[in-house]
Order: sequence, then structure tokens, then C-alpha cells
Amino acid sequence: MRHRTVGEMMTGEVVRIAPQTGFHEIVALLREFDITAVPVVADDGHPVGVVSEADLMRVQAAQEDPSGLLPAPELPSGGAVTAQELMTSPAVCTTPDASVVAAARLMGRHRVKRLPVVDENGRLVGVVSRSDVLRVFLRDDQAIRREIVEEVLGLTEGVSPAAVGVEVAQGRVVLSGAITPPYLLPIVLRLCRAVDGVVSVTDRTGQRDEALSAGVEQ
Repeated sequence: MRHRTVGEMMTGEVVRIAPQTGFHEIVALLREFDITAVPVVADDGHPVGVVSEADLMRVQAAQEDPSGLLPAPELPSGGAVTAQELMTSPAVCTTPDASVVAAARLMGRHRVKRLPVVDENGRLVGVVSRSDVLRVFLRDDQAIRREIVEEVLGLTEGVSPAAVGVEVAQGRVVLSGAITPPYLLPIVLRLCRAVDGVVSVTDRTGQRDEALSAGVEQ
């Protein structure tokens, strides 16, 4: 059993900008390609930061309020007008061989919607987004069931796959029958939860009857 990797899910053709790219050009690129952030890449191919809509909105929020109801903002001298001045740095990156689970946790930890993907030399080779990671939940139910039967039940020593019923509907797994010896039940449930595309696992083997959330980060 293995998780899908970032390299399998990422977008390889990446919209990127240079540190000297101007504010207006960045806004135009985000709109043209319908993206919410863009990596800032140095001449040597290494990502040095990311400019997101949130970074751009900070500039908008610093403008004078035309109604005069809000106090005048305190603007830094010159303002931020280039990617290097606007970007969040350093860039939070991942690698092609990282699992989608690791990528999702990294996004959640840093509260970002996409991650630059770098090779072994630290050069940009792609971008993985939340929508890319969520594609694992488009897996066919039969493919999920087959993986559970063959790679979870079939490879867990002591478990008889023929004694366990496995139903999968929209990523929701229901186990029935019997898992013996009983101490293997928590192990099987944990392994089922780890299968890509599984949303929840419900134990109806008679040993325990509770639904276990897969804990997917939104």
C-alpha cells in the first residue's frame, strides 16, 4: 500500500515570476491563469518566495479610504511594488516524492493553498495545490475496495480476507464479518483509514461499532 505522490498530482507547467516583476503584472497573471498565488523564482531556478492574493490585498487595504471614514494608513516609504517586496519568503516547498498526505499537512501547518515543488537541487519543477491533493478522493470505489482487500486485509498477518466483508460507497468504507484475533482490529482500521480516497471507516464486525473519521484537513 502506498500513497500517491506529489509528483503524480502536481502541475508541471508552472506560472512563475521574477523578483523584479511589478504589481500590475502580477495581478494580471493571477487573473489570466485563474490562480491565487505565484512562485517567485530567481535566475538559477530556485524559488525564493510566493506572492499570493493575500499579499496583494495588503497593498489594497493600505490605500486611503475615499469615504474618509477610516484613518489614513501609515504607508512605508515607497510602498511595495515588486514581487521581491510583496512576496512571502522563504517559500514553503515540497518535493515530487513526498506523499499527498505530507503535502496536505504542510499546507495546513503553514496555511497555504499551494506549494512549489522542487527537485533534488532545489529548482522549481512544479506546483501542487489543494485541488490537486483532493483529487485522491476521486478514486473509484472499486479501486479502494480492491486495495483494502488485497493490501490491507491480505497483507496483515493473521487476518483472513474471506472472513471480512468490505463495502465502499463514495469513499466511505464499512467492514463487517469478523477480524480475529481481536487485537488486530485497531491495526486494520488504521490501515484502512490510510488508503488514498477513503473518507471514513465504520466497523460493523461486531467487535466495535463506531465510525472513524479519516481526519482530512480542509
